[in-house]
Amino acid sequence: MLLGIHHVAIIASDYARSRRFYSEVLGLRILHEVYRDARDSWKLDLALPDGGQLELFSFPAPPPRPSRPEAQGLRHLAFRVADVDAAVARLAAAGVACEPIRVDEYTGRRFTFFADPDDLPLELYED
Repeated sequence: MLLGIHHVAIIASDYARSRRFYSEVLGLRILHEVYRDARDSWKLDLALPDGGQLELFSFPAPPPRPSRPEAQGLRHLAFRVADVDAAVARLAAAGVACEPIRVDEYTGRRFTFFADPDDLPLELYED
């Protein structure tokens, strides 16, 4: 029945800052951007390398959402990478701090966590 994830949607507290982070720092390609006047809201569609999408929204005065530690709801968003060391180095060069690289005790794969501009937890998981 399910074929995969089509998109993940994120509401940013500072749209311009998050737009730069996801498009320039993470390198996601912009597919479409529109200002929705009736909602006083921007919507940005970004392409993920596997064909999925990330949607970035702005809304006037969105309420904060607790994200750590282990708050109820979506825990984190994980991105597959070929080389976690190279990905961490690229993020560090852009001023983004990552946690120390760990090894998944069940799969033996390496991973680390970092945060977007709104402190949403993101993960790099070595494929």
